[in-house]
Amino acid sequence: MAEYKNPNQPGGGGQDSRSLLVFTALFVAILVGLQYFKPKHPAAPRPSTTASSPAPASAPAAANAAATPQPGAAQNAAAAAPQITATQATTTTVENELYKITFTNRGAQVTSWILKKYTNYAGKPLDLVSPEAAQRFGYPLSVFTSDPNLRQQINQAMFVASASGTVQAPTQLSFQYSAGGLTVRKVFTFGNDYVIHGTVSATRDGAPIGAMLAWPAGFGDQRQAADYSKDQKIDRSSYSKAESLAPKKVENRQQMTGSIDWGGVSDLYFAAMFLPDNPSDATFVTLHHTLDVPADPDQPNSKLVPQPILGAAVGSAAATSSMRIFAGPKTLSVLKSIRGTGPNGKDTGPDLVPIVHYGMWSIIAKPLFYLLRWVYQHIVPNWGWAILVLTVVITLAMFPTRWTMMKSSIKMQRIQPQMNAIKEKYKKYKFDDPRKQEMNREMQDLYRKEGVNMFGGCLPMVIQFPLIFAFYAMLENAIELRHAHWFWLHDLSQPDPLHILPILMVGSQFFFQLFTPSPGVDAAQQKMMAFTMPLFSGFITWHYASGLALYWAGSNLIGIGQQMLINRTKLGREMRAIQARRAARKKGLKPAAAVRR
Repeated sequence: MAEYKNPNQPGGGGQDSRSLLVFTALFVAILVGLQYFKPKHPAAPRPSTTASSPAPASAPAAANAAATPQPGAAQNAAAAAPQITATQATTTTVENELYKITFTNRGAQVTSWILKKYTNYAGKPLDLVSPEAAQRFGYPLSVFTSDPNLRQQINQAMFVASASGTVQAPTQLSFQYSAGGLTVRKVFTFGNDYVIHGTVSATRDGAPIGAMLAWPAGFGDQRQAADYSKDQKIDRSSYSKAESLAPKKVENRQQMTGSIDWGGVSDLYFAAMFLPDNPSDATFVTLHHTLDVPADPDQPNSKLVPQPILGAAVGSAAATSSMRIFAGPKTLSVLKSIRGTGPNGKDTGPDLVPIVHYGMWSIIAKPLFYLLRWVYQHIVPNWGWAILVLTVVITLAMFPTRWTMMKSSIKMQRIQPQMNAIKEKYKKYKFDDPRKQEMNREMQDLYRKEGVNMFGGCLPMVIQFPLIFAFYAMLENAIELRHAHWFWLHDLSQPDPLHILPILMVGSQFFFQLFTPSPGVDAAQQKMMAFTMPLFSGFITWHYASGLALYWAGSNLIGIGQQMLINRTKLGREMRAIQARRAARKKGLKPAAAVRR
């Protein structure tokens, strides 16, 4: 699979050099683009700081049920409803095997959403709630309304909760508030998976308010500037068509109405998605704020960099907004099991798999991941070793393309004298001279006579390029590699902290090219590529996921072994002989004996 580094191209002289330069330029341009647009992930852990919650957690549980009549109510019928408020702030925690969610009765919103099977950069349980962002822009499952004053009033109101303390799922938790003509009710139902069900209804003076449930402020997994600027996205599906918006394309409080299958916010590994019970009557609102984040997360006093904070809200213009809410990891198996509400009112709509962003390589990257997961589940239960096993499989599977490329190259070298004679015959004519077409026809006749495909050496490389970048996209988006261990590597989704793999990759790539004969490439150009490409690839793997460096280095080592075996074959000996003859001519020495055909 590392053949893209192989300078062995078909043809001789200028044609091979031009082909090599074209593919090298294309490859380098893509890698430079990835390096430019891909911010580096953090390499060192830092415990997340805890911001003050909007509701104290120390209030006694008994105060949660306090319902206090309020004097001086309005005399109209809407205000005559019983007034319900809590006298003290309390918390209620709901948990199952997957999560631990803490609600405050101030605003009936979430102050902590811990995923038990995942850890943060400090090795502690991962909290999806970002304390700094949530305190400024709103907590998960808070209410969003078009009126900011009303929104603040509801999210600061003292609701009465149906339970306090810690309760185990499956269960139901409700919150009620009524005062001054404003009545709000929230009900949440919890099961054994990552999905909960929520409803919210609100009226003012008896008239319904368009109240929505919101996830306003990103995730607690976002730690440095790169996590905010690149990894955040707004994902939504309307009329079964999925759409993903980068931060620069997200407008604050932009609304979409109609058939909303699902929608929400996600980062590289986690997502919060709302799935309306009635998609045809749903409204989706995007939220976009800005937060100053330390440029270096390990130095809180470092320069602050403004970064986007994305959020979303979903609801209905009806009196009650009802929906399912998924907040959890972006594992394909989980996302595939969660579907929007179909026309029959059941969970038969589009699934959430599109929120995993493989980009243009999705058609290749997704099967690669399924194969990697199969290796992990059935052969070796370690993601590092699974990557190496998959590397062996892919490299061996690509061997026929390497062999085809070498056969095409040797055929082109054999007919090089005839090709040069044809070029010499027509070199006196200008490029636009009609007689140049005769030269092309003679070349084509020569190719057919000798059974040479002029693109035979290029097509294998064209096939391998998408595979390389699909593997990269797959490794970047696989949450399974997050915090996955392999020997000295404690996180295969992060760069190698000791830089052992990038150094091994550079050395193995250099020796791979050293062992690969390239008779159709100029010696000076070959020497340049032998040094520049390994160094450039080492720079890439120095900053990207160590899982990618592991794959790349493993592919190079296997390629070296394959090439040593090829060099012992008749084809390999012939290629090296042609290369030696070409080098001798360049130095003005007597050419070697004619190559046997």
